[in-house]
Amino acid sequence: MILVLAESSLELVPRELWSHPTVARDVKRGRGVLDRARHHWAMRSLPDSRRRGRPDIVHQSLLAFQYSQLAKFGKMYVHTIDDHVIEVRPDVRPPRNYNNFISLVAQLYKVGQAPPRGEPLMKLTKSDLYTLLQRLGGSWVVMHERGERKPQVELGHLLRDTVVVVGGFPHGDFVNKWLLEGATAVYRLGDVAMDAPQVVCRVVSAVESAMGLI
Repeated sequence: MILVLAESSLELVPRELWSHPTVARDVKRGRGVLDRARHHWAMRSLPDSRRRGRPDIVHQSLLAFQYSQLAKFGKMYVHTIDDHVIEVRPDVRPPRNYNNFISLVAQLYKVGQAPPRGEPLMKLTKSDLYTLLQRLGGSWVVMHERGERKPQVELGHLLRDTVVVVGGFPHGDFVNKWLLEGATAVYRLGDVAMDAPQVVCRVVSAVESAMGLI
């Protein structure tokens, strides 16, 4: 299974916020990743601010996938709200510490890979979501609260050997409306909306069960 965390709330702090004291300190320290927990007051003027500044969603989702048994047989990509793609090598274990993760993201945006020299463990490139999905084969399944409900056991078999898209934002719906319209299938896990890390955990567990890994 290939997991794509789409339209993720991950980006550098926009320049128009650099004059805010908290933001200025973070940028000076090389931690200029937009984070609502730290930059809430500065973010109020940003367009669509409710969907932005949540790198914790990406961090938790990465941990759920990359530390799983499934990571040995699959791959994860993070598509960001500003149309970048982070490609993660299957054997990579992201930092468990959130502050270290933020420093890693800042390095990716600055250099394009981590570590900065040698064989990259993670790479960041400029790419929109459509280009990424076409590169991955042009067909995909979306996990969405309005999808067809499937029991977790059945879902695991349905998601094997597929590209699975999960939204990496805290509120609202996908901006790219074609994503649902062009999907091979749209599924949901239950009748209560779940956040992205929960969905990733349950999808990973379902596919691992289907593959006999757990």
